[in-house]
Amino acid sequence: MHPILFKIPIFGGLTIHTYGALVAFGFLMGIFFITREAKRLGEDPARALDLVFWIIIAALVGSRAYYILTEEFDALLSDPLTFFKIWRGGLVFQGGVIGAFIVGILLVRYHKLSMWRYMDLFAPAIPLGHFFGRLGCFMTGCCFGRPAPFESWYAVTFPVNIHSFAPQGIPLYPTQLMEAFGELLIFAGLFIFRKHKRFEGQVMAIYLTAYAVLRLVVEYFRDDRNRVLVFDNFSAAQIVGIVMVSCATGIWLWNRKRNKVENL
Repeated sequence: MHPILFKIPIFGGLTIHTYGALVAFGFLMGIFFITREAKRLGEDPARALDLVFWIIIAALVGSRAYYILTEEFDALLSDPLTFFKIWRGGLVFQGGVIGAFIVGILLVRYHKLSMWRYMDLFAPAIPLGHFFGRLGCFMTGCCFGRPAPFESWYAVTFPVNIHSFAPQGIPLYPTQLMEAFGELLIFAGLFIFRKHKRFEGQVMAIYLTAYAVLRLVVEYFRDDRNRVLVFDNFSAAQIVGIVMVSCATGIWLWNRKRNKVENL
């Protein structure tokens, strides 16, 4: 792990955190993909970039709000500036998805664009950017797994580091790397499938389902200390995952039916 990427000796010492750097790089890779994909589909790249700008802001606000409300609400009450300290970690991806979806849909409808077409355009960029974000989690030690059997070849042991969020000196399930690898597989699958889809909205439906399944699996290996539980058995992330699958099913059925009607 390497929580601090480097320090710049200006303004009294400017610290560049690895988590923030990788999250930013993930956004850049997502933007690069979206602009290339917009050109391929004959859409206006400038319009796509305009949407990306506001969606990224919505995603950051949503992911931070989700984390603060579920993990550090008391800290927010004592220090409102806690909300803005994202360099320390504390961005929940599912909250970002919710924020991005709400703002994205409003913007697409405002500009009178094809909502489902743009959802498919954006879908592969999400796991691509998320892949780098999870690498940032690993480098910082957040989103860590529960203790793994000793001497397991797959376990990871975080060294002693005052900037780490993870328990140190004991083998843990490498949940950050598990999810990062899963995100990369999802991106590869969507990247290949996007040219073979049968109707608009299909790529996004597949992404939502694939991510929800991945998160439900990884969540089983995550450390559950201080996790918000619903009905004393399910984490908030698992509940959101189930909702995502339900939404994906609705998107699939609605657009498949609409496609059949249009082709009659």
